[in-house]
Amino acid sequence: MAVTLDQVADAAGVSKSTASRVLSGSHRVSATTQRAVMAAAERLGYRPNRIASGLRTQRSNLVGLVVTNLVNASFHTITGVVQQRLDELGYQVLLCITDADPARERRYLEMLLDHRVAGLIIVGTGRNTATVQEVSAAGVPVVNLMRSPDGAPGDAIMSADREGAVLATRHLLDLGHRRIGFIGGPASVDSGRERYAGFAEALADAGLTPDPALVARGPYEVPFGTEAVTRLMAGEPRPTALYSANHEATFGALSALVQYGIRVPDELSLVCHEEAPWFPYWHPPITVVDNSARDLGELAAEQLLRRISKGEGTPDGTGRAIRVGSKLVVRQSTASPAGAR
Repeated sequence: MAVTLDQVADAAGVSKSTASRVLSGSHRVSATTQRAVMAAAERLGYRPNRIASGLRTQRSNLVGLVVTNLVNASFHTITGVVQQRLDELGYQVLLCITDADPARERRYLEMLLDHRVAGLIIVGTGRNTATVQEVSAAGVPVVNLMRSPDGAPGDAIMSADREGAVLATRHLLDLGHRRIGFIGGPASVDSGRERYAGFAEALADAGLTPDPALVARGPYEVPFGTEAVTRLMAGEPRPTALYSANHEATFGALSALVQYGIRVPDELSLVCHEEAPWFPYWHPPITVVDNSARDLGELAAEQLLRRISKGEGTPDGTGRAIRVGSKLVVRQSTASPAGAR
């Protein structure tokens, strides 16, 4: 049979209310009493009823983490960082992977609200802002991560996507490239919109404009990368460089380049946006725009914990916006065009 709080209190020689305060993390009791209660709970094998506690306090120790996928290496890193950071403080993360399906995302958000989560971190589709507003209106702190749809309540932790795209494109321009292909995300998503804007800005600074024949923008999916490379490399003259700013599509793009026997960087220089653990070990190692995924995860967790500890959500919908800088990591996948060497 489950050990009750009354049994723990009797074993520790304290009142039930005192035992409850200790086990809920309160420090408003003496160190001696804390040790006695914790020792009794461990000896008896006491496990607190988190559901009952949540019903009493109208809040649980659960935190929702909603992401579109785990193919994206940044989301993978962020998930690990958030999980570890919150676990250290006694919170449990409910990971919800939506596959960018708005209907599934809405179901997850409603489930998290029903479970009275203490907070929510979301990499959203942008199609369920009204539901996220319901979560925020219920007093749940919300952190929008890497994407901040119009009207989304809560804080926003964003990457400096436009600046990173400028760095990538200028690097290729400085090497002498003028026919630069671009694979990006849709304009409806922050990263898709801002990375293309940075690409166009760097070209404009060099007196160039994006060539529609060298631009492919589509979903954050691996097959799209394969399709994009197939189309871009079929044109004449071919691009001499490629900036893959759609991270999920990058995996399909790399596969296509190998399949078609396109030698990097001899025939095509390549820059990818967002680091992946194996990019430094690809042949050749890939030049990347590192969006500091670990810092994004740390800041998201820190901002959410700050809101939770202060008991402050963002009921009026306004929050704090923080941007994390990007940096260019130059490796062996970029070189001057063959004709310029």
